[in-house]
Amino acid sequence: MEYSTLNIFHDITNQEVEAMIQCFRMRRCRFQAGQTICTYGEDAREIGVLVQGTAELVRLDQEGIRTILEQLETGGVFGEALAFTPSLGDCVEVVSTGCAEVLFMEYAHIMKRCEKACSHHSKLVQNMFRLVAEQTLRLSRRVEVLSRRSIRDKLLCYFRLRSLEAGAGSFQLPFTLSALADYISTDRSAMMRELKKMKADGLVVMDGRRVTLLEQ
Repeated sequence: MEYSTLNIFHDITNQEVEAMIQCFRMRRCRFQAGQTICTYGEDAREIGVLVQGTAELVRLDQEGIRTILEQLETGGVFGEALAFTPSLGDCVEVVSTGCAEVLFMEYAHIMKRCEKACSHHSKLVQNMFRLVAEQTLRLSRRVEVLSRRSIRDKLLCYFRLRSLEAGAGSFQLPFTLSALADYISTDRSAMMRELKKMKADGLVVMDGRRVTLLEQ
């Protein structure tokens, strides 16, 4: 595998990555669609790198309401030490949305000083901090969406953000409409009714997961 295509291993050769896999005692695991990759609170010592596949960071509250906190693509990094700590009885999980392969590494191995002063170890730490900064930006955008009061405002805010990322008025949703309802934290039926009204009002055109924003 070409590890350099993954953001966390940017500017690190395959040979150097293989050496770190041995040095850090990283473990590789495979998951099927719908399988829980990890549950926050069970083990805060590890960081996971999504080597292949996609996954979702999901929160389940005490009433069983499911909220998608983040979509993880190939190269995505996750771990309790980086972002979330479950509170008030909520369950926070990373769930595979298809066949996935994950490389787990202990947080202590990344942050401790390398005895050999390896340059690729320093690059890994730099890449990690950059990814954390990018994750913070994504989560701030998520807060922006959820801060909107109505379903329509949440959808328009999310669509505008996706449009800006795509650099075009037309873009592909990264997940299903059911997952979109979870992402904006609203009832799917209510969201579908609002989408129908938005189409009738000439705000959007939808073809499956393809969305065209007509009024920005």
